[in-house]
Amino acid sequence: MTDSQDTGTLDAAHGAAAPAVAAPAPAPEAPAPAAPEGGNPVAATVPGARTAAGVVTPEVVAQLLRGVSGSGRTANHTPFTGEKLADLPESTPEDVAAAFDRARAAQERWAQVPLKQRAAVLLRFHDLVLRRQAEVLDLIQLETGKARLHAHEEVQAVAVAARHYGRKGPAYLRPKGHTGVVPVLTKVSELRQPRGVVGQIAPWNYPLELSVGDALPAFVAGNALVMKPDTETALTALWARQQMIEAGLPEDVWQVVIGEGLVVGPEVVRHADYVSFTGSTRTGREVAQGAAARLVGVSLELGGKNAMLVLADADVEKAAAGAVRGCFSSAGQLCISIERLYVHASVADAFLESFAARTRAMRLGTQLAYGADMGSLAGPRQLAAVSRHVDEAVAKGARVVAGGRARPDIGPYFYEPTVLDGVGDAMAVCAEETFGPVVSVYRFEDEEEAIAEANGTPYGLNASVWTRDSRRGRAVAARLRAGTVNVNEAYAAGYGSARSPMGGMGDSGLGRRHGSEGVLKYTEAQTIAQQRIMPLGPSFGLTDEKYADLMTRSLQAMKAFRLR
Repeated sequence: MTDSQDTGTLDAAHGAAAPAVAAPAPAPEAPAPAAPEGGNPVAATVPGARTAAGVVTPEVVAQLLRGVSGSGRTANHTPFTGEKLADLPESTPEDVAAAFDRARAAQERWAQVPLKQRAAVLLRFHDLVLRRQAEVLDLIQLETGKARLHAHEEVQAVAVAARHYGRKGPAYLRPKGHTGVVPVLTKVSELRQPRGVVGQIAPWNYPLELSVGDALPAFVAGNALVMKPDTETALTALWARQQMIEAGLPEDVWQVVIGEGLVVGPEVVRHADYVSFTGSTRTGREVAQGAAARLVGVSLELGGKNAMLVLADADVEKAAAGAVRGCFSSAGQLCISIERLYVHASVADAFLESFAARTRAMRLGTQLAYGADMGSLAGPRQLAAVSRHVDEAVAKGARVVAGGRARPDIGPYFYEPTVLDGVGDAMAVCAEETFGPVVSVYRFEDEEEAIAEANGTPYGLNASVWTRDSRRGRAVAARLRAGTVNVNEAYAAGYGSARSPMGGMGDSGLGRRHGSEGVLKYTEAQTIAQQRIMPLGPSFGLTDEKYADLMTRSLQAMKAFRLR
């Protein structure tokens, strides 16, 4: 689907898309502004493209904020210009406690809704997201600064998760029978009970996928949710909440609190029955400690310094194109983005030439339209981190193959996609997560060396292997210490396979999203065992000794009959 398939705007009174009107014939693209000498080109201007003022209207903001309480006031801004987008309520600790009270009352009723009906809400939400994608693509772009195609990755991921848990959730969660301690005499059922109210702390970089995408399995399992989105990307999360409510989710089941992470985040952890967090490793440790103190469960998707291995037999052109997607999607502000490229010496020059040429050709832009290959960094902190890593590496002897500079001519936080060669251990960019459009290239002679280098960080989130030999690629992948490894793809194949678990090893986190683990983590396992005919103890006149002998022979027989 494309933007043109839903050109309606939000109806403030009813929360639905207003009827689309016939669109005029598209105007020709205007010439792109001239780029600095040697710099990445600027995407051509599309006449008639929507603007922040036309998207984030007072009526739309009021509609999205319905049901969100906060005693204070805050605001969010667009990275494209740095200008304010909307005024927002700011939650106090008392507001957070009240949100949990509302969610807890609503959760008891939601858990009584039949499982298939809860799953049907997700399937209706799937259709609403695809039908109204133009609305949320505008919001994602305005709040994150990313290119529209990268924003569409979030729409795809959320639709996949909604379809998967809408179809497969009832099978994951249905009661399961097990063989009892004594077959026939003992009947055992395993039930999955919701944990209660899940506290979710969602990040700014993927505000649709890493908010509602992680919430969907919690809802289908019968939980309520109190979410703290990042303030700068709160409108996207609120849009998703609005669609879920229209799809049939009771309004109080999904509460949203907004405010400073240091204030609101600990309050969410303090009240939650389970905590879902995506963010930095440093903050993830603090969240885990807070949850552990209360003996509540936690899932954490944290940082990464992800590696891509280009083996000697790789298709160089395909690998170079894959590296562009893997390194620069969402301006590199992606937890599973590639930041280290290990290339076999025999193909390194050819690969680097192709990769650098593709990188230099990437178009940068700010418009709410397709056409740009990369957007902006999210704000001043990200720009400062990227600049520090690149400048320090160059000062210590690294070579800039492509990019390497900020682009204030486009927007305040733009930075060119950057390729570094000659990076050494003494440089911060070698081991620290940059979380921006910067990748370092390393040559290797031996695969064992490359595998060791790829595994040589405390992180273990994502990795990539490129080769023409599928069996060889899978064998190398199995030796990489990462929660997901993609062969001949950078990240999308693994992340998009929603039936399979996704998460990190080491400092990259705990727990998994997707698949059965992604929904069962939001439940407590309950075993109900019913004993029939005779008890598990001496009965029918048996002495203790005869009962023990009977049980011994029974256990031997069960092993012989291969009972498990």
